[in-house]
Amino acid sequence: MFVMTADQKASRSRGDAVPGLLHAVSEWCGRQSADPFVLPLERTVGDEVQGVLADPHAVVGLVLLLQRLGGWSVGVGAGPVVEPLAESAPASAGEAFILARAAVERARGRSVSVPLAVDGVATGAAEEAEALLQLLAAVVRRRSDAGWEVVDLLAEGGTQRAAAERLGISAQAVSQRLDAALWQEEVRLHPLAARLLTAAEGVAA
Repeated sequence: MFVMTADQKASRSRGDAVPGLLHAVSEWCGRQSADPFVLPLERTVGDEVQGVLADPHAVVGLVLLLQRLGGWSVGVGAGPVVEPLAESAPASAGEAFILARAAVERARGRSVSVPLAVDGVATGAAEEAEALLQLLAAVVRRRSDAGWEVVDLLAEGGTQRAAAERLGISAQAVSQRLDAALWQEEVRLHPLAARLLTAAEGVAA
């Protein structure tokens, strides 16, 4: 199981960003084939949110969404939980919750280049998952608005030609934006990141 804890950065100067985050996550969930949450993302205390997921692919997508939004330190804990779970993530318990707490504390610190950390039962796999997710997050955080215009249209299932027509630009310009956005390279690494997260759970096959 995976527990994600996210803490707002610079909340005193930015104001409460939790409602906006929850709205963005709700919209993201609506674009998925099924509800990705075992327990939904919700506010714990102050400007912190927490949720529980079972699908590592959804974890990858959610982590990168938060990195795109910016302003959040994100910790992922991979491991067992006490079952049955409570009605909410903040009321639940288990090793994955402890690991998520440790991860978000590291993500808040200066020891990581990207405010994202992964702790798991299998520490080696967790370190590898963290390294790859930080790389993907760096790509996402550096993507331009022009790049996101194309990426968002293709992520909805559109073609490059349709994106060009929608944006009023040439197909060559769309291709150039995609090359600069490194979207295809990013997406091809999502399955590997998911496998590393699964390995970090430490569950015997």
